[in-house]
Amino acid sequence: MSDTDGLSPRLRQDLFERLGKKRKQILWTGIGMAVIGAAAIIFPLVFSLSITLLVGWLFIIAGAVSLYGAFSYHGTGPFFGALLLSLLQIVAGFFIVFNPASGLVALTMMVAIVFMIEGAFKMMLAFDMRPEEGWGWTMVSALISIIAGVLIAAGLPGSSAIVLGLFMGVSFLSTGIFMIMVARRFKAK
Repeated sequence: MSDTDGLSPRLRQDLFERLGKKRKQILWTGIGMAVIGAAAIIFPLVFSLSITLLVGWLFIIAGAVSLYGAFSYHGTGPFFGALLLSLLQIVAGFFIVFNPASGLVALTMMVAIVFMIEGAFKMMLAFDMRPEEGWGWTMVSALISIIAGVLIAAGLPGSSAIVLGLFMGVSFLSTGIFMIMVARRFKAK
């Protein structure tokens, strides 16, 4: 069997047994993802700005924790690097919180990259699942994620105010549908 043939029959059977045992969790996660995705599509600007502010505050908190931790290195070589990194995180966080439009553009580009990587991983999963039921939905979800990432990157910076929320919504919705379809493949026996 070559590396391009996907999973061996034994590994495939093990994968499907594990997924079957987690059917309800997969189903409810899919429903939740679909609901969040629909809300983001309906309110893209709110979703975009909320994400931007959340990331800004996370940078501030992470920077503060890192700053505290940097002093455990005091007197050693890594101290100044840790101190500089933590201060950079705090400054980046305040920049994003107080300049959400600029932060939104940077976050939008990062999301574009994440979507493309996510799509690549979903595509590998789709090929591993093939020809089982649900593999087509996995491939559709992969292609949507990749296309969304490319479209997000192509529309910067002008469209970042709504594109982030809109495409995050589309990705969450398609992922939710994918998870619901995978869960349906493993109906209770």
